[in-house]
Amino acid sequence: MDDTDEPTVSRRALLRASAGTAALASGGTVRAAAGDSAGRAARAFDRGCPEASLEPGMTDCEGTTSEGCADDHPATIELRLAVEETLDRRYPDVGSLIDAGYVPYFDTFEGGDDGWSHWLRPDFIGGDGMLEPEQPESVLIDNDSWRSIGVMFIATAGGESVDPPAVYDEGGSAGRCSPWHAHVGLPSRFGWWYYRQAYERDFAAGNLEFSCRTPCMLHVWAVDHPKSVYAHDAPPAEYRDRSPADDPGFRTDAVPGEDELDWDVLPDDLVPERIPDDSPTRPSVWA
Repeated sequence: MDDTDEPTVSRRALLRASAGTAALASGGTVRAAAGDSAGRAARAFDRGCPEASLEPGMTDCEGTTSEGCADDHPATIELRLAVEETLDRRYPDVGSLIDAGYVPYFDTFEGGDDGWSHWLRPDFIGGDGMLEPEQPESVLIDNDSWRSIGVMFIATAGGESVDPPAVYDEGGSAGRCSPWHAHVGLPSRFGWWYYRQAYERDFAAGNLEFSCRTPCMLHVWAVDHPKSVYAHDAPPAEYRDRSPADDPGFRTDAVPGEDELDWDVLPDDLVPERIPDDSPTRPSVWA
């Protein structure tokens, strides 16, 4: 035991597992030959997970559907306005997220042009509320302006996956809007595992379990999106073109609008002791 009363063996196991899992992916994909050690390790993670894939993949959550979803439906309008109000009033930028207890999660930094990231709040993920605009489990940030552009709700109770509620249900699939999805691809499954280890510190209790899928998730964009308020992918960069945050909200030499938001610009006490970028490869850990 060390001076934090946490098992040092478990800590070493976390670092080994994190490095090994990160080495499986590069740019969000895994391409390993059948005899390659990384391929064997990836397949080991997929034992007992028939729907799992090495490359990014999603699946609808049980009982969910997007068929009845419409951006002009009163329930959608009400939800989006509530999200916009929450972001404007409480979480407009990165500095406000840090003050509120959100933690960084730069899942899209693998050399691509995505330019946005998730920030997560552990106490909301660990609570029992779901689809509550005042308590979004994740806030989505544009990494150029450092401003909030939407939220991601995560269907958990006490930190564990649960069946998600519908946004609205007027009977039948054509009248039901429940556009939740779960990730079954290795990069995003690694992302959920990494979150649990780095921020929930599951390893301290000896829990290194690698789940077959992530919890159910649902995006609500506060900026215009050409596909849908609930679209999984972020809107194109031109839809996210906002004035940069006036102030970073923390001590840094980086400037919003001039410098990309990344691990490198954050204070040391905000960066986990192990991040995916410590690996020679840079996987997309939550797409």
